Amino acid sequence: MSEAQDKGAAGSKTKSASSGKKKSRHDFVDGDRYAPAPESSEHVVVKDSYDLFIGGDWIRAPKRTETRNPATGEVLSEVGEAGPGMVKKAVAAARKAYEETWSTMPGRERGKYLYRLARLIQERAREFAVLETMDGGKPIRESRDVDLPLVAAHFFYYAGWADKLDYAFPGRTAHSIGVIGQVIPWNFPLLMAAWKLAPALACGNTVVLKPAETTPLTALKLAELIEEAGFPPGVVNVVTGGGKTGRHLVRHPDVDKVAFTGSTEVGKMIQRDLAGTGRRYTLELGGKAANIIFDDATVNQAVEGIVNGIFFNQGHVCCAGSRLFVQEGIADTVVRKLKRRMDNLVLGDPLDKNTDVGAINSQEQLDRIKVLVDSGSEEGAKCWQSGQKLPRKGFWFKPTIFTECAQSHQIVQKEIFGPVLAIQTFRTPEEAVEKANNTPYGLSGGVWTDKGSKIFKITSQIRAGVLWANTFNKFDPASPFGGYKESGVGREGGLQGLAPYLDLR
Repeated sequence: MSEAQDKGAAGSKTKSASSGKKKSRHDFVDGDRYAPAPESSEHVVVKDSYDLFIGGDWIRAPKRTETRNPATGEVLSEVGEAGPGMVKKAVAAARKAYEETWSTMPGRERGKYLYRLARLIQERAREFAVLETMDGGKPIRESRDVDLPLVAAHFFYYAGWADKLDYAFPGRTAHSIGVIGQVIPWNFPLLMAAWKLAPALACGNTVVLKPAETTPLTALKLAELIEEAGFPPGVVNVVTGGGKTGRHLVRHPDVDKVAFTGSTEVGKMIQRDLAGTGRRYTLELGGKAANIIFDDATVNQAVEGIVNGIFFNQGHVCCAGSRLFVQEGIADTVVRKLKRRMDNLVLGDPLDKNTDVGAINSQEQLDRIKVLVDSGSEEGAKCWQSGQKLPRKGFWFKPTIFTECAQSHQIVQKEIFGPVLAIQTFRTPEEAVEKANNTPYGLSGGVWTDKGSKIFKITSQIRAGVLWANTFNKFDPASPFGGYKESGVGREGGLQGLAPYLDLR
């Protein structure tokens, strides 16, 4: 730990992430089916208390809030809650760093900082993966094998663009914007931070980052790495807190651009706050992705893709394939195979490498899932749940499917953000497209067929920003991501992800 980190932790203790009461194998009931294979957390150090990272220093906020492990309910740490004064200080630090250091630095030098940070992330990937799982509840396999490699890849990718911005947009000159306020969600805390930080920094902007209230720890660990990498003070500032902290940041008049990932409702509030101010924004909002399976698809492959798209991540993905449209001739077969596969999923300790389905992020989110699932049964859909037993502590929900759904059902129209799948059938490709587009969202979707011509025809008609063919939930930093309608404004990732952070003249 650096001297600056010691300074920030003054008066606070540190503890191993594995400290406290040792878990019995019966706390997580799926251990009865497989021999336990827990990922060690001995190497992860979690402080009892975390401060705000502002202007290169760790500053204590008077008000504190606890962050808990959703799989056990145990308190992991307490973090500061930034009020308007702290947010103002963070924005001022970002403005000073922008004007005096970062915007005037040659792109190749900014790229070196990003490369250095990417390498540090790779070196500490195991630690970050364990902490992400503990704080968010997702299975360690997802944190370790998906999130962390993509986090490093995004910093590497945009580090390469830092000295090539004038070539990225032929005939136009690229200029940085200024201070960026970034608000990220709880479902991919570290990955969403990388999605937003990497292009903003590569373009010469400085940032005030506000992580989600329930999953702040990896963003604070990332701030420690930014400090270790030697970034100039104030280039990246991390302020923690709830919705009020986010609103203070969004409404601050010296923030030149807002980047937000979260619910459509909050996105609309941000639009209203920024209307008429001339300040920019990008919004990556909700989704209700449609997976369309044609009768010429490879059924086993499609079933595995469905499970990967909605159950392996507890449905905690804005692009989760929460709607399934199956051609009538194979509907019974697909549902039968899907139920069998769901019954074989391992639900339990997220740190166990056998686990497929982890914990729900919070009690609040669990309550939302339950309300929408109850509405599905009340409206006449047929509910089926897998047979796993739920652990005794923490926040959990069984993988669930609904059949006999109608387009008007809430479970078909509303984003659930849980391991819940609504299934409908169709007869013709035209019917499938019409049903897939009949939603306020337009973020993502998938098509399963062995006909290449059908893939191109159907995907060209679906109004969604990202579409996968014979796979689902695959990402690459060079590919843009974003949606239409109530799924947001703007794109993140790829060359298109640079443009929102530049003033192109």
